[in-house]
Amino acid sequence: MAVAVNPATGGVTVVGTDATNHIRFEPVLNGRFLRVNIALIDSAPGGPSTVVDLNPHLTYATSTIPQNQRDLSIGDPRGLVWNAAGTRGYVTGMGSNNLVVIDATGARAGLTSTIEVGEGPTGVALHEANNRLYVLNRFEASLSVIDTVSESEVGRVSLFDPTPIAIKIGRKHLYDTHKNSGLGQVACASCHVDSRMDRLAWDLGDPAGEMRSFNQNCNFGAGFLIGAPGCEDWHPMKGPMTTQTLQDIIGKEPHHWRGDRNGIEEFQGAFAGLMGDDETPTNAEMQEFEAFLATITFPPNPFRNFGNGLPSDLELSGHFTTGRFGPAGQPLPNGNAVNGLNRYRTGLLDGVNCVTCHTLPTGVGTNLAFVGGSIVPLPLGPDGESHHTVVSIDGSTNVSIKVPQLRNMYEKVGLEMTQTSNAAGFGFLHDGSVDSLARFVSEPVFAVTSDQDVADMVAFMLAFAGSDLPTGSTTNLLELMGPPGSDTHAAVGMQVTVDDTNRVDAGLIAALGQATALADGGAVGIVAKGIQAGSQRGYVYTGSDTFQSDRASETLSVDDLRLAADAGAEITFTIVPAATEERIGVDRDEDGFFDRDELDACSDPADPSSTPDSVSITGDDDEDGDVDIADYVSFSNCFGGPDIAAGQACRCSFDFDQDGDADMGDFGAFQRAFTGP
Repeated sequence: MAVAVNPATGGVTVVGTDATNHIRFEPVLNGRFLRVNIALIDSAPGGPSTVVDLNPHLTYATSTIPQNQRDLSIGDPRGLVWNAAGTRGYVTGMGSNNLVVIDATGARAGLTSTIEVGEGPTGVALHEANNRLYVLNRFEASLSVIDTVSESEVGRVSLFDPTPIAIKIGRKHLYDTHKNSGLGQVACASCHVDSRMDRLAWDLGDPAGEMRSFNQNCNFGAGFLIGAPGCEDWHPMKGPMTTQTLQDIIGKEPHHWRGDRNGIEEFQGAFAGLMGDDETPTNAEMQEFEAFLATITFPPNPFRNFGNGLPSDLELSGHFTTGRFGPAGQPLPNGNAVNGLNRYRTGLLDGVNCVTCHTLPTGVGTNLAFVGGSIVPLPLGPDGESHHTVVSIDGSTNVSIKVPQLRNMYEKVGLEMTQTSNAAGFGFLHDGSVDSLARFVSEPVFAVTSDQDVADMVAFMLAFAGSDLPTGSTTNLLELMGPPGSDTHAAVGMQVTVDDTNRVDAGLIAALGQATALADGGAVGIVAKGIQAGSQRGYVYTGSDTFQSDRASETLSVDDLRLAADAGAEITFTIVPAATEERIGVDRDEDGFFDRDELDACSDPADPSSTPDSVSITGDDDEDGDVDIADYVSFSNCFGGPDIAAGQACRCSFDFDQDGDADMGDFGAFQRAFTGP
């Protein structure tokens, strides 16, 4: 989770989590399936390395301890910094909302067990000369100031935070280790790291559990029917299964690999049964959790083209032949994902196609059913859940398996049994037993004809983002419509900084042209930020070769903005998700007034309640409640005498006529108010 070098010894230190997934069965793992550790690696070649549990008060003998002892735990560590002597280290716990002090051996060494800070502490910085430690509380959007002598929080500064309310309220149900677990060190995010996955398989079966009656949409059993006999009831001993992502799962029910959970509501019991908490979340809290999860989408796919299209010549570094068409372990040729999509939709399986089960655009099975000779949408369940397809032809450890989505296959790459060195221990299928994508599509059931055919399918799987793919049909049984996906355009996040060295570069001009073309089509937004005339400025692309500045009266063409960049006045263009560009670029608090207009009028661009219409200029520069001689001195010093130019830098509190600066007119008004010294 974080790495730092001890400046005194040169040793590398790493904080993170270590899962005990080699231990089987949910009742045994309850509350004890993970350790929060620090590893210390000696700088000398062949030197010793040690691993230390950062929660030494935990014995893991039970699943739960009293709350005051849970609060001593650190969970989901994300930050690490050492003092210059290497005798004190500071580790932040993003899930436990605290930090711990450690010595050079990794043992806890603080005056108290933990130092409480704001919600979601991540980054940490030490100003040793001032005895200050600064902690970024990511979830709370604040900065905690820690006195390293007293080891206590002495201040907390709030930061601007545009995070939607559903995320602010619901995020704790994923991350908070003190609230959600019996020992205070785990939460849902311990396995679903940052709402994704830990790349591990777990056997969470229950030998004492009971059978669960099948109640989903079974395909290829008796046809698209609820409770079709082709699928079997769910056995409590399900065997090893890899952790699934939580990205874009709301509306894609049922959940789990087997489809044995109707919706998020049915995970209520996991807080006690798996994480060891004393009580389960309330129904209202589970709704908060669901609303939070509904905001999580898939990030930009790194294998898509700039325009979000499929690549036709993708280098497949790290992917190897399986031996079906020649020697195993040889590098695959470049793949054509466009050809792969065509094979996915036609002729790769006997009688059906990949798309028949893994519907486009997400790979999830359809939510349609064949009823009375017609294909119709399945009705939602009592909690608003869908009934996407479960199949009865898995042929491995479980008969009933939900058709899984395919949008994060590239994150599961790393296990290659033809190689002697691997970056992962689990691969594909529900249990991670198939090492590589090439191995999966080379299985005899698939009618691939060459390693090139395999490479094309691998390229398509890597670039399977969800968007800009065919959407299926409501009449064609071999390619039925699947649910819509939620993923981010491949170009989002791309940046270019323009200055005097590249502002007329042909490649840069062409790249900006490609970006504005995407924005003109509504696929993305574009913002620009930089220092202009000594002030921080923002711009948003509004289409038709026009950027709107953070002053409502000012617009520029793309070329005008590009050519305005210079040394010390660089401008950075950033592609952002569509519909976010105005907030990011020119109106951060979304109050309808642009940022620089607000600053000009002395209102706060980070506070929607503060607008140019609401500003009252008082002259109370020191904000002590009255306008007194201290304010007069402050105003006089600001000018350094009756110098209008110097007044440009005066505090907004002196801009009585609200013309954007404090000038001689304001100075005269202020002086007359005192009628003397």
